[in-house]
Amino acid sequence: MPIQKRITKGKVPVNIYTNDIDHGAYEQLLKISQLPFIHSHIAAMPDVHLGMGATVGSVIPTRGAIIPAAVGVDIGCGMNAVRLSLPSDQLPDNLKAVRHAIEDAVPVGFAMHKSVKARRSTLQALDPGLERILARHPTVGKMVKNLSRTWSQQVGTLGGGNHFIEICLDENDDVWIMLHSGSRGIGNVIGRYFIQQAKKDIERLQRNLPDKDLAYFDEGTKHFDDYVFAVHWAQDYAMWNRREMMRMVVEAMKGVLPEFSVTREAINCHHNYVSVEQHFGANVFLTRKGAISAREGELGIIPGSMGAKSYIVSGKGDASSFCSCSHGAGRTMSRTAAKKAFTSSDLELQTEGVECRKDIGVVDEIPGAYKDIDVVMENQRDLVDIVHTLKQVVCVKG
Repeated sequence: MPIQKRITKGKVPVNIYTNDIDHGAYEQLLKISQLPFIHSHIAAMPDVHLGMGATVGSVIPTRGAIIPAAVGVDIGCGMNAVRLSLPSDQLPDNLKAVRHAIEDAVPVGFAMHKSVKARRSTLQALDPGLERILARHPTVGKMVKNLSRTWSQQVGTLGGGNHFIEICLDENDDVWIMLHSGSRGIGNVIGRYFIQQAKKDIERLQRNLPDKDLAYFDEGTKHFDDYVFAVHWAQDYAMWNRREMMRMVVEAMKGVLPEFSVTREAINCHHNYVSVEQHFGANVFLTRKGAISAREGELGIIPGSMGAKSYIVSGKGDASSFCSCSHGAGRTMSRTAAKKAFTSSDLELQTEGVECRKDIGVVDEIPGAYKDIDVVMENQRDLVDIVHTLKQVVCVKG
């Protein structure tokens, strides 16, 4: 569907691809639109909702400045999915052994590998960039306990919250692995550090902002250049983390399932990140917070909640959305509200048929706390085409 709502009270308009937007997200978008360096307009995806620092589901083009909190602290968070040469009838009736094999191979929550499990080539690709960040900003290293051990032993780990590993079936009953994770502890520290530096810079320059979380760096300043380098390093870390994790999941599954191979990597895409792109006649820093790139023919992954469908999509290259689409279903309830509203019995009912944790520790991720993924997809039919429809049968969460 086309743009359904528009905010025109700021310096630039905000195009919103849904009528389902909460008041908090609306106010956040309005504040961002009042900043003087936004280029052309802001786009809000169908899964839009209130976020920390900036609105989840927002696409923000800036010129001459960059907002660290708009990227957030889960830098480079995104998706990876592969299709296997394994039809669903070769899966066992009881999938508990598959889930346990994955959980044994991939640390979740705050856990990390007891030793380095990532390939040497991965660490060699990441190490020089981290050294440069720490040389210029040693405080970053002091913010991570046992940094030299932590950053390398968290490569190939899931994390917690809404991060997950799933085994899914597509419309042809082929088996897929799909996972969602980011740049782990080191990315979080980089995000928090530069967000605080931006706030200090704005305070020192005595600039007024509609919200302190929208503190920014001016292009050409030390912190701007260092942040751009650090955020891209964290995005690379997140990409490598997903690759290593996928490798570990494949190896774990080979230990409990009939012989198979990977037949297609759908995509390894970020949905919390910044990139340099050209839109509406200008080179811009484009921040996608809870949105993925959807250029014409580009493959992407849009997951639903645990218990709902997910989609492999092909972008349509819609200019007004800055060639973007949603990154998922989008929350309708905060984690705190979901924990108050639902029980583990509700979770069991809403995840029927999925081999997953069904205890109170993950009730905040219950499908009832999310928007209907089918409505989200209908609202962005002008942005993407559906290539595959996936339904999970196993879900591993932190």
